Amino acid sequence: MNELTAITFGLQAFVTLLVILDPPGAAPLFLSLMGSRPRKVQVRMAWLAATTSLLIISIFAIFGQFIVDYLDISIEALQGAGGLLLLLISLELLKGIEQEKSTKTQNVALVPLGTPLLAGPGAIVTIMLFSSRVDSPDWTLALALAVLGAHLVIGLTLMFSTRIIGLIKETGVALLAKIAGLLTAAIAFEMLMTGIRGLI
Repeated sequence: MNELTAITFGLQAFVTLLVILDPPGAAPLFLSLMGSRPRKVQVRMAWLAATTSLLIISIFAIFGQFIVDYLDISIEALQGAGGLLLLLISLELLKGIEQEKSTKTQNVALVPLGTPLLAGPGAIVTIMLFSSRVDSPDWTLALALAVLGAHLVIGLTLMFSTRIIGLIKETGVALLAKIAGLLTAAIAFEMLMTGIRGLI
């Protein structure tokens, strides 16, 4: 019975994280930022973004409550900050600014891909809530496997999405950047408004 409970808990965490992290939703932004780079670099950045998100989620799973208590910050403040950061990125995409001029290749995978797009406030709150429910080694293992599995899916999704670039060419990538910028701006605005409402 305990084993079944742990499995159910792990599956619940896996599905919830996957929905919140939303790998297909991150793919357009990833492609727009990586469109001009060699495929080898694109694949490396896909896994670096997934690894960055995995590291941040793992840190907050273990130390999340301590971090927010020690720094005396609220989840709403995290949402507002993440929203502002994403908004800046979306404006660059909409204006067509070349990412190479303002960011290094490694930074694109870390910010905005790894965080706050993937490991954003929603994912952080979710993993903290699941961590608070862990009460046995079995549940700890189930949650760890759920987090690892979700990020494996993210890495694979971003990696295979790079094949689309060869089909849509440079014009398609430019169009995709505009679409990604608009979608990212909407996500950023929602995050910002949610944070402001929470603080008020």
